[in-house]
Amino acid sequence: MSPAIRIAHERAGSMMERSKMTHDVVIVGAGPAGLALAAALAGSGLRIALVERQPLAAIASPAVDGREIALTHRSVRELRALGAWERIPADGIAPLREARVLNGGSPFALSFGSGAEERLGHLVSNHLIRRALFEVLEALPGVDILPERSTAAISGGPRAVSIRCEDGEELRAPLLVGADSRFSFVRDQLGIGAEVNRLGRAMLVCRVAHDGDHGGVATEWFDHGQTIAMLPLNGRQSSAVLTLPSADIAHLAALDPAALGGELTRRYEGRLGRMDLVGPAHVYPLATTYARHFAAPRAALIGDAAVGMHPVTAHGFNLGLASACLLGTLVADAARQGKDIGSSLLLRRYEATHRLASRPIYTATNVIVGLYTAEHPAARAVRHAGLRAAARLPLVSRGVSRLLMQP
Repeated sequence: MSPAIRIAHERAGSMMERSKMTHDVVIVGAGPAGLALAAALAGSGLRIALVERQPLAAIASPAVDGREIALTHRSVRELRALGAWERIPADGIAPLREARVLNGGSPFALSFGSGAEERLGHLVSNHLIRRALFEVLEALPGVDILPERSTAAISGGPRAVSIRCEDGEELRAPLLVGADSRFSFVRDQLGIGAEVNRLGRAMLVCRVAHDGDHGGVATEWFDHGQTIAMLPLNGRQSSAVLTLPSADIAHLAALDPAALGGELTRRYEGRLGRMDLVGPAHVYPLATTYARHFAAPRAALIGDAAVGMHPVTAHGFNLGLASACLLGTLVADAARQGKDIGSSLLLRRYEATHRLASRPIYTATNVIVGLYTAEHPAARAVRHAGLRAAARLPLVSRGVSRLLMQP
């Protein structure tokens, strides 16, 4: 462990001493967005505190969680600029050459791609990205990682925000950033409301080996009663993502690996041949969130705390990374110019820019999910007509491809 990161393993010192601990920026949440923001502030001369309820080992070496992240070209550039991309093993990066949307038994498919030689994006496991970002922070001065801390209360003032942890430790900084999930405690403490949609469905994800060749093509199949996606990984492996009502997912998750592999093969109608699990299954309840504001006096929200996307368009991570890099750039520039890093002008600029980038795709995604998961005959007819029309309009698929690739 590099000495550049000062890990507070001990709660030494009196309550009075701890209450005097100050930083320039306090980030609550050491997920990808929080880690990325800390890395984006490198070289700014700011002292950063990263507060996380998990133990240090879980931050430094995250467990495999089954989630494969579809990275756009823009996200790859951002990770490279942060110094994280080269820390991801080459064999952990899979090419995404094309994406296809299928609807029930319709013969029409909507395809997004850029040709056989160019990648639509890259697929990388979430835990590898988080580990790479942590490794970046190991080499940076001025970062205090505070593990096993849970935030108890937040209070604001004209010049600083105070964050009190459950153990009584108090941090003060001119800027607080919430990066603590779509059910953000920081957001609630700041009095920021959010659109919260609990969908009553859950997502089962697992890595499978299969007989057929996926060709680097990701498939999202909105079948009657289920949504199943196959994300192409290296070799003849894919990440299977099955969405069903929560009770049905719980039943499938209880199956043994052989039975679950057989069930996935059946549900995917053998398109890739027999499927065998090569890792454990993970279950995630589905909910979407959109904060009514991304900023408050001396505070900002990034990542899922600001926008919690439905996974169907695979843009949640990309938006979260973009929010961290945007805020990091604004704060670092202000610090270099000797300006107030928590000013209302800076925070309003961040909010307006990220809202413009996120609201259209958030709304469009929810419309798509609503249309393609509805089971009444009218919705099925609209889906079929829409795919048929889009298949005959190449400008549509090229336009969506540019959005997905973010060149």
